[in-house]
Amino acid sequence: MAQRSIREARGLFGPESVIWRVNREAVVALAGTCAILMQFAHPMVAAGVRDHSRFETDPVGRLRRTFDLTLTWVFGSRDQALEAARVVNRRHDTVNGPGYSAKDPAMLLWVQATLVYSAIRAYRAFVARLSDEDANRYYEDTKEIGVLLGLSRSMYPSDFEALNGYIEAMIDAGEVRVSADALRMGRIVQQPHFPGVPRMAFTPLRTITAGLLPPRLREQYDLAWRRPDRLLFKSCQAILPGFLRITPAPIRFLPPARQAYRRLRSQPA
Repeated sequence: MAQRSIREARGLFGPESVIWRVNREAVVALAGTCAILMQFAHPMVAAGVRDHSRFETDPVGRLRRTFDLTLTWVFGSRDQALEAARVVNRRHDTVNGPGYSAKDPAMLLWVQATLVYSAIRAYRAFVARLSDEDANRYYEDTKEIGVLLGLSRSMYPSDFEALNGYIEAMIDAGEVRVSADALRMGRIVQQPHFPGVPRMAFTPLRTITAGLLPPRLREQYDLAWRRPDRLLFKSCQAILPGFLRITPAPIRFLPPARQAYRRLRSQPA
């Protein structure tokens, strides 16, 4: 009984997993905007968000709900993670329209690929070195989530390098491209409205997003990438890893990750 309780508390992955190591970092959450812009560049995803969400009237709320569900899969108990998957699957059942369905495996694979790509890019850029072996372990971890959402393991590219090849091929073939819908929704993501917070406060986030995005999508979104932007991005790469090494866990790690360590009476490695 005790062993079953421990397995339940550990969730889908547990504290020794690479996905915990990467996704616990608050700075990696900055890559969420990169992932969302990549998702919007897929015409089916853009149509689904346009037709079946309150994104344009409540972008912050929608992003927060998506963020919470994603972190529950990683850091929640097993029951919490499975319930989060059921919530998403029930929602996906209702998201369909001319030429698209949220249950389409091709669309699900693209969404999964953007999350893996952006998280690993951000971790390597701003946190620490991540070996190719650990990148593949992270990728394998994320497949567990994809299976819960209806993806077959056979659909996935073989490893993280192949996943990057898949992303490049989708962009090169024009299957993923920035439409008018993507541009409009992308502007909302990059300049969310928080009362009392000036829009210019999000300039560093836009630069980080531009630096993480695949170059062709960055150009299609018309994101600035001039010398000052490149210098700011390189400065973040140079400064943040050292800063994070001396940052206390309550600041460095996301609240769901800290709660998960407390649940297991464990300490971050």
